[in-house]
Amino acid sequence: FFDELLSATGKWTAESIAPRARELDEVGGGKLVNGRVVISDPLLKTYQEARDLDIFGMAISTQLGGLGIPYLLVLIGFAQLSRACVSTSTQLGFFNSIADMIERFCSPEIRDRFVPMIKRGEISGSMCLTEPHAGSDVGSLRTSAERQPDGTYLLNGSKCFITNGGGGLAFILARVKGAAAGLDGISMFFAEQEIDAQLNYRVTKIEHKMGMHGSPTCEIVYENTKAHLVGQEGGGFKMMLHLMNEARISVALQGLAGMEAALATARSYAETRIQFGKPIIELPLMKRNFQDWETERDALRAILVDSLSYFDVFQKLDSKKRHTGELTEQEELLFKKSWKMLRRRTPLMKYYGAESYALISQRAIQVFGGYGYMTEYDVERIHRDCFGALLYEGTSQIQALMAMKDFVKATMKNPKKFLQDLVASHPVGHFLDGSEFDRSLNHVSYEFRKNVASLLMTCFSPNGKGDSGEKGFLATITQINSVFKKEYWQEADRFDRLMAHAETLCQAMTYRETLKVLAAHANKDAARGNLYHRYFRLVQPRLNGIYADWRQAH
Repeated sequence: FFDELLSATGKWTAESIAPRARELDEVGGGKLVNGRVVISDPLLKTYQEARDLDIFGMAISTQLGGLGIPYLLVLIGFAQLSRACVSTSTQLGFFNSIADMIERFCSPEIRDRFVPMIKRGEISGSMCLTEPHAGSDVGSLRTSAERQPDGTYLLNGSKCFITNGGGGLAFILARVKGAAAGLDGISMFFAEQEIDAQLNYRVTKIEHKMGMHGSPTCEIVYENTKAHLVGQEGGGFKMMLHLMNEARISVALQGLAGMEAALATARSYAETRIQFGKPIIELPLMKRNFQDWETERDALRAILVDSLSYFDVFQKLDSKKRHTGELTEQEELLFKKSWKMLRRRTPLMKYYGAESYALISQRAIQVFGGYGYMTEYDVERIHRDCFGALLYEGTSQIQALMAMKDFVKATMKNPKKFLQDLVASHPVGHFLDGSEFDRSLNHVSYEFRKNVASLLMTCFSPNGKGDSGEKGFLATITQINSVFKKEYWQEADRFDRLMAHAETLCQAMTYRETLKVLAAHANKDAARGNLYHRYFRLVQPRLNGIYADWRQAH
């Protein structure tokens, strides 16, 4: 059944969504009419086809009339959509994600009313965080909420850069009057755009963007907007993180899909474009480039699909825990393991997918030469659309800072384990251990830990010195306790030194995590060994360059 399902969605995206992508890009996703977004004809056609295929009900639980299929498959279907048209995948993705949020967090009354409507494709929604003065700094938002005698709240304020802001429903972050400043004072609210045929909030602008023209990005104004509190006052940001984490994984999949689309388009052209008496794909440099680009694509796909399995487990167990309050002992272990894995990998995947999509779609344009700059080829649209992934759901730099924060927190929590892992991973102790992939991966892990230790020494030790050579390794063993004194980590200037390296630390962590996945796959299936070796050859020079940069830190 799952094979048939993905074959059907693949056929639909290839034969209907992809051919419509150019028209949707030219026409746009909709127009603003009297505070509402009126969806364009090409997007309406897509919505109708999605209804006919029951796309909107794929992830909805069977209790509410959906198919209840694993999120792994829902997100693979989302990647198929993204390869055909990033704008379309964004629009359709909000049906499933908003239904999940309602089912997971809202009252039975809201759930029973709106989830069936979403399943029928009658309404979708948006998550409304960003404000003109509160982008990455969500804690500084100004939208206010005031409790009413009937238990509802009235919202006042505005949001900007809201994807699918005219979808009809909204989860909104706002601060109840009198609540604490910062993230702890933020609450989540649920609101309808229309109540009894009257506007409850207004869309005041559809942004004119570089790319993703088929997905309306909106400015929204709340003027005494009636809304319902979701959860408890002050708990809004934690709940919004749930949707943001799913969204970040989805953006990583958009990155993979964009790479696939760009490379498929470029390869097709390179195989037929004759220069110097042969197809340009056969020219040595072009051939090498395609090998590297496709290796990156395959490796990203591997870590994404591997991580989606953990996401699937987490989603199901999180839902069960919220609704019943109980998990078995085995389920609790699975829940913690899947959450830990997702917490570590989500910012890495979002960073890697978005950055790789931008770079490789740019390279794909260069394969076409001057023709790539012309609108008659889809590759220029594919590249224009890449900037959404770089920016929404947290920029690449925000992902890097999140990854660094979690790494530092784990290291500070247990510096002894950090040191033990460093010593235990020394290649001398693993010369004959495990498979060739295990030995190679162990060497990568040792080099990573050794150089990270040196970077930490440079940033936080009293004398500000570090060395990633063997002398530096021994120095780390003897000086590690001084580095992890709490007072050093609380000094802003010392921490700023490390923050300057957040992006390269994120890159090194991503390459290492991807190699872990590829090694595990190769150990299970020898046919996967070639990808591990290809990827190792690709990223080893990058890692060496990152470590060289760290050695110059001062």
